[in-house]
Amino acid sequence: MAKKDLLNTRLSRRRMMLAGLAALALNSAVSPLASAHGLPRPKKQAGPQGARKRFLVMLDPGHGGIDSGAIGHTGSLEKHVVLAIARNVRAQLDRHGIDARLTRDSDVFIPLYDRVEIAHRHGADLFMSIHADGFTCPSACGASVFALSTKGASSAMAKYLSNSENAVDDLAGPHVIKKDRYLQKILFDLEQTETIKESLTLGSHLIQHIAPIHHLHAKNTEQAAFVVLKSPYIPSVLVETSFITNPEEERLLGTPAFRNKIATAITQGIVSYFKHVTHA
Repeated sequence: MAKKDLLNTRLSRRRMMLAGLAALALNSAVSPLASAHGLPRPKKQAGPQGARKRFLVMLDPGHGGIDSGAIGHTGSLEKHVVLAIARNVRAQLDRHGIDARLTRDSDVFIPLYDRVEIAHRHGADLFMSIHADGFTCPSACGASVFALSTKGASSAMAKYLSNSENAVDDLAGPHVIKKDRYLQKILFDLEQTETIKESLTLGSHLIQHIAPIHHLHAKNTEQAAFVVLKSPYIPSVLVETSFITNPEEERLLGTPAFRNKIATAITQGIVSYFKHVTHA
């Protein structure tokens, strides 16, 4: 059986329950799945029967355009650093036979929910948002991996970062549609299926490969209500590669050598996760 088919089988229970949820929503209110404002179902990749299909990863370089993200002490912009890292991960995944696409491949602003929808339209097998965020204290340092939480943040730092990231759409003004009212109707299903569980598993594989090459701010996958992680179908994580507001980490992020090192660790974590799900 092809690798992609094995992953689809592993997640079939989730999609069956979502189909039931969609039917209930149609009988009672606007369906978040059928509505033009709801999330499209991930597309199936067409191919000859029995052909080996490649996994598809949606990489989401955080921020962009009018949203510079965090700013380092010497003026480094998070939006540029994370785009460079995401491009590096894409190239490395291709060498492993894994397709990767970016939600943005230039300096443009994309609303948070649009990033989730892009992943669904492309039929992504996993979603990863890449950041190099900031904190009020310049001594904050290290990498972190986050999965979605529907029950509150796992730490004060997780809450701070999720609140910071979730506020970026305000920069675009009132024309950005807030779609949380649609997604709230399907969040209960996230708790009853393996979506969050799979995201936490992915996070553990990433941490396993990041730990040997870079300090960790948190040794386990943290959880918070990041908007870009609110996907009912796709295992999703947010990776904070470093704190750009830490002077030493800003310096590291400015070097191609470190960006390549962290991109390699991320790539190895993704490859390890796909090996896990195809042999579980």
